[in-house]
Amino acid sequence: AKDRYAIELADKILVNAAGNYYINDKPTGAVVGQQPFGGGRASGTNDKAGSYLNIIRWLTPRTIKENYDPPRDYRYPFMQEK
Repeated sequence: AKDRYAIELADKILVNAAGNYYINDKPTGAVVGQQPFGGGRASGTNDKAGSYLNIIRWLTPRTIKENYDPPRDYRYPFMQEK
């Protein structure tokens, strides 16, 4: 389309209906990481395969703590006999 009014009208109509839409371009061949492709707005969970945020959906955060001064005894002071 060369008509800017038609393009802007389509943009307003598709605002809640499409995660991606292409103007004067093919919808195939999106560059992963630069042109994320996937759902959006009213089309589901908004996962985009080319985005680094997609991996967060499939991971569970895990925290690891490492102590560089390990305890010398497993007992706490309150466990000592009096």
